[in-house]
Amino acid sequence: MSKVTCDMGMSLDGFVAGPNQSLEHPLGEGGAKECLHRWMFEEPERHTAVLEGITAAGAFIMGRNMFGPGRGVWDLEWKGWWGEEPPYHGPVFVLTHHPREPLAMKGGTTFVFVTDGIEAAMARAREAAGDRDVAVAGGAETVNRYLAAGLIDELRLHVAPVILGRGERLLDNLGNITLEPVGDPAGTGLVTHLTYRVIR
Repeated sequence: MSKVTCDMGMSLDGFVAGPNQSLEHPLGEGGAKECLHRWMFEEPERHTAVLEGITAAGAFIMGRNMFGPGRGVWDLEWKGWWGEEPPYHGPVFVLTHHPREPLAMKGGTTFVFVTDGIEAAMARAREAAGDRDVAVAGGAETVNRYLAAGLIDELRLHVAPVILGRGERLLDNLGNITLEPVGDPAGTGLVTHLTYRVIR
């Protein structure tokens, strides 16, 4: 049976991005890929199964902050952080308050902009994914909203041995949520991979 998953890179103190996200600092100040995501770039061969799992879903959901730095009315020249061929290779439903036509990219990724809330985006993603999983891709606010609504089945945390101190915090203001470990922790000196089943 398909499930809703979420993979998030985070610091030991629970931040998935530093403060002051911008075009120059997509992951905020101090949250650059060299800090939270070094393992992806410096030793990908040691994490092949994890990396494949992150993009294995049939459809994805993300917040507007993850798609780009802009706020308000769309800059239609902006097509995401990932270049002409994003890594998703499927439909990506972007939560926003501002309508925009779907954006088809190379490699099969199509960004679909959803203005009617997290439940509507989830319904569309489930339909698009068919019998495959749906992945909530981020950022922190979007993941927290889906967790609080009880709409994520499996949370996969990729914890870097760094302290950011401030920024965008995961698992913030959620109330009482029980996480059941799945399997044993794995990783290297750059990251620890933890998987949890979300108990409703």
